[in-house]
Amino acid sequence: MAQRRVVDERAGRDGLRERKKARTRNGIRREALRLFREQGYQATTMEQIARAADVAPSTLFRYFPTKDDLARLSDYHALGPRVVELFEALPAGGDVLTDLRAVLRAAVAELPEDERRARAERDVLVATVPELWAANLGLVGEGARVLRDLIARRTGRSPRDAAVRSLAGAVVGVCVQALADCADRPDADPVEAVDEALGALRAGLEL
Repeated sequence: MAQRRVVDERAGRDGLRERKKARTRNGIRREALRLFREQGYQATTMEQIARAADVAPSTLFRYFPTKDDLARLSDYHALGPRVVELFEALPAGGDVLTDLRAVLRAAVAELPEDERRARAERDVLVATVPELWAANLGLVGEGARVLRDLIARRTGRSPRDAAVRSLAGAVVGVCVQALADCADRPDADPVEAVDEALGALRAGLEL
């Protein structure tokens, strides 16, 4: 009994330590993205990021050895696994784009407001800052592959099917364009912009 209590306490401490690390990591990235937006990627230094995040430079470099590491955002407010889970839980036979819109809205609605804002800023900046786009191009490509596989399973087609690949590519393309457009409209809601773009794509497919 005593041994189990010690194990549970150690697991609790380890869990708390990991949550604190995650908060620190996210806080650093949040301030870095703000500086990238306000003054540009090239003009932002690691020292400025450390000051903005209120951490010692040694702490910053421990989490992110280079600015390029800060620019890669695959683990920053990721939604992909939840989107896949929600999509695959839907009944078969539904319209793919209608279901995808519903799933994206549901996944974002689950986020606390501060995380929702952070995720929206992340997406807009990736779509509009060339250095962030280059750093995350692999992430965009992986998202397209995941979407392609979801569509293939939902429709009973091969992931190599031209129609499946074209639809996945169209979805990614209109989403990126919608997010890029938000950069010129400070009052725009990126979630609503993406939803509207997918609705327009759905309507376009019926022309």
